[in-house]
Parts: sequence; C-alpha cells; structure tokens
Amino acid sequence: MIRIKLIYNLLLLSLIICTSLNIASAQSLESKMDSLVLTLFNDKDGPGAVFMVAQNGKPIYQKAFGKANLESDVNLTPENVFQLGSMTKQFTAVAILMLEEQGKLSVKDPVSKYIADYPSGSKITIHHLLTHTSGIKDFTSMKSLSTIAQKDMSPEMMVNFFKNEPADFAPGERFAYNNSGYVLLGYIIELVSGETYKDFIGKHIFDKVGMSQSYYCSDRQIIKKRAYGYHKKEYGYVNKTMISFSVPFSSGSLMSTAGDMLKWQNALNQHLLLNAAATQKAFTKYKLNNGEEFAYGYGWHIREIKGIPAREHGGSIFGFKTMGVYIPGEDIYVIGMSNCDCNSPTKITEDLAALALDGLRKQK
Repeated sequence: MIRIKLIYNLLLLSLIICTSLNIASAQSLESKMDSLVLTLFNDKDGPGAVFMVAQNGKPIYQKAFGKANLESDVNLTPENVFQLGSMTKQFTAVAILMLEEQGKLSVKDPVSKYIADYPSGSKITIHHLLTHTSGIKDFTSMKSLSTIAQKDMSPEMMVNFFKNEPADFAPGERFAYNNSGYVLLGYIIELVSGETYKDFIGKHIFDKVGMSQSYYCSDRQIIKKRAYGYHKKEYGYVNKTMISFSVPFSSGSLMSTAGDMLKWQNALNQHLLLNAAATQKAFTKYKLNNGEEFAYGYGWHIREIKGIPAREHGGSIFGFKTMGVYIPGEDIYVIGMSNCDCNSPTKITEDLAALALDGLRKQK
C-alpha cells in the first residue's frame, strides 16, 4: 500500500512539474512575441496593429497594440475590422476555383471566351491572370489612375480603363505582380455566376465559412469595431486618403478581422469550399514558358520559413497594411493587420511564425 501511494505521489509530482514547465514555456513564448511586436508597434497613442498566432486551428497568441480611432481615443482590440488590401486576392482565386469545380469555367479558358474584344484575349488564360503572368498593364502603375480613384466604376469600366494599354510582355513569359489581372478575374466571376463579386464572396464564402465580421469595403456602411486607417506625415497622423473601392475591386477591396481570417484558413484546410485537388491548385508552384518555376500559386506566394514550406500574402491599401503566413506542415497560421500604412506587419508576421516554429520544436 505504501509503495502504491509512493508511485502515485511521484506521478502527481511529475505531472505538476510538466504542467509548470509548459506554463513557463508558454509565458516565455508570449513574452518573446510581445517583445517582437513592440519593436515596431510601440506607440500607444497612435494607430497600431493586431496580431494572431494560431496552431492546430486555435489561437495561441492574440493581441492588439495602439488605437483603432485616434479622434475618439479608442484602443484597438483583436476583434477590430481591417481593410485587407491584396489579401483579397486569396478570395478571388478561390472563387474562380469554386466556379471551375462547378464546371462553369476552366483556368485554361482564354479571356476572350468571356470578354470577346479583350486585346490578345485568345492568348491570355485565366491561369495567366491568377499567377500574375499575363503581361497586361497593372492599372496601379498608370499615371491616369488619379482621374478615377474616387469615381464609382463598374467592373467593365475598370477593365476598359486598362485593357488597351500596351502589354509589358507576352503571356507566360514572366512573373510580374499585377492587380489588373485580379480585377479581370472579378469581372469574370460576375459574368459566369450572374452575381456581383460582392454578393458572390458574401454568400458563397463569408456566409458559408461563418465570417460574420467580413465585408466588401465601404466607408459609408456602419461597421461595428471598424479600425480607422491613417497615414503618417512629418507633423503627425492624418486620416487615410479616400478612394472608391470599385477601383481596387476584386484585387483589394475586402475587409475582415484576425478571427475571421483564421476561420478562412481553417475552412481551406477542411475543404469546406474546395475539394482537395482544387485546393492544391492554389498552392502549387507553376512554370513560365521557358520551364522556369516561380514561387506563386493562385492568390498565394509559395515560400519557406526556416527551410519549411509556407504560404503567404500581404496587402496594402490607403491606411492599412496586412500580412498572413501559413505553415501547412505544422498547421501554424499567423496574421498581422496594421491601421497605418506607415508601418508594415510583414516582417513581424514572418518572425512570429518562426518563433512559433521554434516553440513547437522545443515542445517536441
């Protein structure tokens, strides 16, 4: 009896020690993550950022730094809604793959199948648009952009704005990041589905995934827990420049929260929107005409963190910068969202992912 009691006490002591070590390790990781974020987002009275680190689909770190609204002196919280900028491209790419899975289009289709008069449209495929290899002019580099920046533009008007510009290269010859291609994809989504891009994303992605705090951008709509965007000048912060969100359209006009973006990542992993084969198309490295491989799939950069495969994409739009990193081998997702385009969360988000990797390795 004494021997059994002794063994029981030893097991209990071992459990207490292991639990204490795990708590200490978690606290140490949290402290390291705090220190990393505060190297850049350390102005308590200025705009800031929200960061989330998740592992196995659940947050292990989630904090907000700085203000959501300077005029009202409101602090940021992890629940604040941020403009995503080019992280929108993930949703556009998945919407295209959803339509392909339904048999309504193919990524091999030429643009001319949907927009008959598009210049060289018979040579440019949906695949070229998805992978930034179309060679068409990026509208964000056009000097005349300022003439439409605050106008309400239909998708057709946006396509007409850039379609007759000289091509930068032949389709498939090079990789060059391109917003025009993703505007074209949004227009094709509308033509094929018979729904507006806003309604398609809202109904078939946001609602299906349960992303209740995600929206097509609007400065007029009342959006609870909205984070307001800012620029920084020599004399201090100013409110972001106003634009019409019909201009970035399907290349950069969605908004969301860190929590909703985790739901998005989990939905992709669980194949709630696409089957496994279609999902893999988004995360495959493709090749140029000369056989050279480039590190971009459909809506995601395909890279490595500490030698481990990762998928990532950032976003930048007036007043906001965002970054998301996913490490599939360890199911680690990190999202960073800033409400001042003066501070980019990109490097910190990548470094947080590296810290999470280190912490996981130590636990093993």
